[in-house]
Amino acid sequence: MSRHRGGSAVMIRFGHLDIDFDERVLTPRAWTARQSEWAAELSADLPDGPMLELCSGAGQIGLLAAALVGRRLVCVDADPVACAFARANAERAGLSHLVEVRHSSMDQALDPDERFHLVIADPPWVPTAQVGRYPEDPLLAIDGGADGMQVARTCLATTARHLSPGGAAVLQLGTTDQADRVLQLLEGSDLAVEEVRDSPGEGVLVHIARAAVPSMPSTAAGYPELEGKVG
Repeated sequence: MSRHRGGSAVMIRFGHLDIDFDERVLTPRAWTARQSEWAAELSADLPDGPMLELCSGAGQIGLLAAALVGRRLVCVDADPVACAFARANAERAGLSHLVEVRHSSMDQALDPDERFHLVIADPPWVPTAQVGRYPEDPLLAIDGGADGMQVARTCLATTARHLSPGGAAVLQLGTTDQADRVLQLLEGSDLAVEEVRDSPGEGVLVHIARAAVPSMPSTAAGYPELEGKVG
């Protein structure tokens, strides 16, 4: 598929959905449909209720999951262009009645008492020193800070605040080393890594679960490396 420059939208097939985007947002990667499908599998064992997508981009991952399971979806992204595409893609897919797109930083997007049984997180995970390898990708969509984990830590902190007891999250990362870092970050909390699925040369998916009876309040407190890094 060729990229269209000058603001012309491109359509790509993602699962069974048609997704529009342009060069201002990240090109949907076909392999990330596995994240949608895994979220749908996990959804079958969760109570009814809304799901949350963090760093949603053009919305394809959350929208495909919503289409598969019929849950209400809240998409959050800091990029207004990505949010506009997510809204348009929800409408194209006939999912507007299920989808709310919030243009906001993660720390401002959600009310303190909002809870979700299922969270999908798609943060940028490329270390800053390596972003030059991807000249066609917008910097905001790929730059994960010095270790590639800066935005992922914010996603984890947001998940810690808003994932319901017994809920599940599927986090996208770049490497198994980053997945190991998540294990360390969550050590001693009531969030636990249940499974890691590696797609060599593409990325990594991490299933995180919350205990049905939390051992601590649903906040970022108790996560020393996350505290103070939300936003």
